[in-house]
Amino acid sequence: MPWPSRLNFPDRPVFLAPMEDVTDIGFRLLCKQMGADLVYSEFVSSDALIRGVNRSLEKLEVCADERPVAIQIYGRFVEAMRDAAQIVVEQAHPDLLDINFGCPVKRVAGKGAGAGMLQNIPLMLEITRAVVDAVPGTPVTVKTRLGWDHDHRIITTLAEQLQDCGIQALTIHGRTRSQMYTGEADWTLIGEVKRNPRIHIPIIGNGDVTTPERASECFERYGVDAIMVGRATFGRPWIFREIRNHLDGREEVLTPDWKLDILKQQVHISVERLGEYRGILHSRRHLAASPLFKGIPNFRETRIRMLRAETVAELFEIMDTVRPTLNSQL
Repeated sequence: MPWPSRLNFPDRPVFLAPMEDVTDIGFRLLCKQMGADLVYSEFVSSDALIRGVNRSLEKLEVCADERPVAIQIYGRFVEAMRDAAQIVVEQAHPDLLDINFGCPVKRVAGKGAGAGMLQNIPLMLEITRAVVDAVPGTPVTVKTRLGWDHDHRIITTLAEQLQDCGIQALTIHGRTRSQMYTGEADWTLIGEVKRNPRIHIPIIGNGDVTTPERASECFERYGVDAIMVGRATFGRPWIFREIRNHLDGREEVLTPDWKLDILKQQVHISVERLGEYRGILHSRRHLAASPLFKGIPNFRETRIRMLRAETVAELFEIMDTVRPTLNSQL
């Protein structure tokens, strides 16, 4: 399927999913460096944008090295979403403007935004049309889920309706809102949408892409135009390099030494942007989740020390203590 003309992706592109408090500009740049073909911002509240809330305006910061980049907005009011879309385009000039109809968390979906919009399809479509009309020079895309719950998996019909609103790509997370992030992502309906002869926009699959082998399987079995990787990037930004190497049939050994240095680079990026204390706090979820440290005997105490570190020097000294163990596992 044709991508918007301003985008030039390789065969079987791999994208970084939008994740709140994760995909800030620093992490996007690192994932781009690791091979992500498109990166998405944290989601931005339309209501906060039009009120000029600083935290939301900061999310519009984009730099040339991360392009192509998508900015994602969410909300439940037509006028606010339309106005926010125009603010995003005027300030950030994103390569794509994405609408979040998929966030399942209570503070968003419970108020009718994000995945909550799956209970009000007429309003979802009205918002989509308004955003498309508001930014005629910018491709508008949508990210959503299979439906509200198992009994209302409406994505095959909804995909056509959203396409008719003028969107230029659709990302589908293979879970319902009621599943949140539990259970396994079901890609069968994603594949059904992709095989629909009436669908002529790119379909991006999302959910449980955690290994290069799974990435390849999703392309081959479901025929999607791109895949999106989310939580599997925590503590593992090099997953994009692993996937690209696998897809392209290229063999490369990414050593534990190299991976540890990438995690330290991630900490440096956060500290440069946020200051030492906040930067370390921002990096902790990645360090805690990193598969690099799994399998190290008696690592619990080291992990606790690592997550309690308050200076870069202290943190890096602790991280370096595991380097000999990592290398011995080669």
